[in-house]
Amino acid sequence: MVKARYRDLFSAFFKVGLFTFGGGYAMLPLLQREIVKRKWATLEEIYDYYAIGQATPGIIAVNVSTFIGYKTKGIGGAVVSLIGVVLPSFLVICSIATGLSFFWQNPWVQNAFNGVRLIVPALIIPICFKMIKKSLVDKMTFFILGAALLLFILKLFSPAIIALLFGCFGMLYKGIKK
Repeated sequence: MVKARYRDLFSAFFKVGLFTFGGGYAMLPLLQREIVKRKWATLEEIYDYYAIGQATPGIIAVNVSTFIGYKTKGIGGAVVSLIGVVLPSFLVICSIATGLSFFWQNPWVQNAFNGVRLIVPALIIPICFKMIKKSLVDKMTFFILGAALLLFILKLFSPAIIALLFGCFGMLYKGIKK
């Protein structure tokens, strides 16, 4: 296990949870800064955690923080990381819920949400290209990407089924290859 203190795990994931807008993929740049620089996980490991987090039930941010917390400090680290990443959203949602009607009708708040909605894809797209670049290592990975994209575009299966299907296919392929 990598050396980490509970308070460092909590503060790093609290910061990630506090400044992430738009879901799990939007937190990738923050994770790169907070986690990789502390050497709690490599960028490749974070990509693996994302892949596993995508194929397992739950929110990606929660899954990834739990995986990294477990890697660094065991079960206690998983719990502390989980609380750290979830607590900011919980506090913000509770605060907004108390005055939702005031906030929602405020034009400044509506404009802020419109702006955030536009920024999220700009944060996600470069990370997706980095993940694709690192993941495409042979002809089979190109095939898997193409087939998964085709199934997703044609909406033949849910994204979860596609991820599970090609995750199993990739494991089977690697097992046979070895």
